[in-house]
Amino acid sequence: MKEPILKIDDVSKVFGGLRAVDRVTFEVNQGEIVGLIGPNGAGKTTLFNVISGYYAPTEGTITFQGRDISGLPPYRLAREGIGRTFQIVKPFVGLTVLENVVIASFLKYPRMADAEVNAERILEFTGLIEKKDESAQGLTLAGRKRLEISKAMALEPTLLLLDEVVAGLNPTEADKTIELILKVRDQGVTILIVEHIMRVIMNISDQVVVLNYGQKIAEGKPDEVAKNPTVIEAYLGESQA
Repeated sequence: MKEPILKIDDVSKVFGGLRAVDRVTFEVNQGEIVGLIGPNGAGKTTLFNVISGYYAPTEGTITFQGRDISGLPPYRLAREGIGRTFQIVKPFVGLTVLENVVIASFLKYPRMADAEVNAERILEFTGLIEKKDESAQGLTLAGRKRLEISKAMALEPTLLLLDEVVAGLNPTEADKTIELILKVRDQGVTILIVEHIMRVIMNISDQVVVLNYGQKIAEGKPDEVAKNPTVIEAYLGESQA
């Protein structure tokens, strides 16, 4: 039986009078890909920001590998083994692709020579090695999203949080990104992914958690969730690309 690596227990996040996340509970098992979905404004990114330390939970507990990490800052969580990408990709300005990944590598490899070796290894893995000396700003959107994954992987995470890494890509680019996500999983990294594109989530996830208005409305295998009447109702009028 798989062990949970991440436990979200009755977590809420309140901004003023708005409960952006409302008593959400679920687990992510070691070695799985778990999809976090829901209509616009459902609270997905807010929950991601709580898990990754950008917000402290108003209520509830987040446990990672058996340890309470609720409210720890992002740099502490990176050291603990949690990496994340961002929906809006922003490479380090004026630096090459390699230099971007070297900066992320310093967390585990303080010596420049070691950081460069690690960065090249990561770029080989993510398919960006041929662009290592190019300006990161000059990459296509697909390239910049791949660079986001590269920077997160340079932290050598046990758990990787992916925030809409397929959104905005054409079908060919999307398929290549899906292949990369599966390669990351095959390296033993557990993945929690937020994504709007249903075919991506349904094809790669072991489990799916659905939020609506900050609350969890469904959880289960992708095919179960896809047939759930509450989920179908929540998505009426939403694009199912």
